[in-house]
Amino acid sequence: MAKEINMDLGIIMTRTPLRVSFAGGGTDLADFYERESGAVFSTAIDKYIYVTVKRHGTVFNEAVRINYSKSEQVQRVDDIENDIARECMRFLKIEPPIYISTVADLPASTGLGGSSSFAVGLLNALHAFRGERVAAGQLAEEASHIEIDVLKQPIGKQDQYAAAFGGLNFFSFKAGGIVTVEPQRLFNGGLKLLFDRILMFWTGHQRDSSSVLSEQKANTLLKMDSLSMMREHAIQLQHLCGNGCFDIEKFGGILHESWNLKRTLSSKIATSEIDDWYRKAIEAGALGGKLCGAGGGGFLLFIVKPERQAAVCDALRSLKQVMVLPEVHGSRVCSPFVH
Repeated sequence: MAKEINMDLGIIMTRTPLRVSFAGGGTDLADFYERESGAVFSTAIDKYIYVTVKRHGTVFNEAVRINYSKSEQVQRVDDIENDIARECMRFLKIEPPIYISTVADLPASTGLGGSSSFAVGLLNALHAFRGERVAAGQLAEEASHIEIDVLKQPIGKQDQYAAAFGGLNFFSFKAGGIVTVEPQRLFNGGLKLLFDRILMFWTGHQRDSSSVLSEQKANTLLKMDSLSMMREHAIQLQHLCGNGCFDIEKFGGILHESWNLKRTLSSKIATSEIDDWYRKAIEAGALGGKLCGAGGGGFLLFIVKPERQAAVCDALRSLKQVMVLPEVHGSRVCSPFVH
């Protein structure tokens, strides 16, 4: 339930994290969790999508202006080309004139849940624009409804929840779309130990996740055994992180096993180039890794001990490395800036 807050709002800005999913991706799709419960182990990272919302000036020729990778200037909400922006505004019954702008720390379509982070961040901003403060669970469910039910995207629910809640989490997905969120606490410096051993590399390839996920979705019944094992990998990571004695070698090994299963779910997940980069990293000393997101491009993530990191970076010197840290917060209203 949205809670009304009394503020004379001017410019609203939200900051919403991207995420890295370690294991269980694919079991958050309804085609799987309506048959068997799904599970995902993931973390929010310190890379963000920023959304700004304000009342548009009446002297402008257009009633609605939206800036993202392109700029739209239209008169009606129904004329907006950006699917998520249009449907979020319809859902919350936002009336023009309005100005929306978004920028991100990393490119879109790179396997870090960017579209869902945008949906969550925009909904959060629009609620604040209406003078409402809403809970993370409501934001996640509203974003899931818009992306899955309204826009018919062949995606699951993990990204919306990761963006809304932030932190390191174990998500469970059950029949009827019920999601439980279990924040994970790594003791004795375990979270720092984990992130100090994460290396991420930009493949240079953006991809439309819909084409990859559509094939994966169609293959769900044929791949139930593989998906069930990937769910078990998420459960294993949860147990590993919760036993008070974090074992990075086991963590890397589970990621390696899970990647070998994931790459068989669709013909579009791995490419010869991706396989070659992965092989080079393993040969250079990576304990395990994966391609983030649906597949076909985006970011490669590896778990590497400090003494082998220079060798892995050298083996993948043709790729750009991106440093990431954990983010404990989900989508936040950074201010409002009052006129």
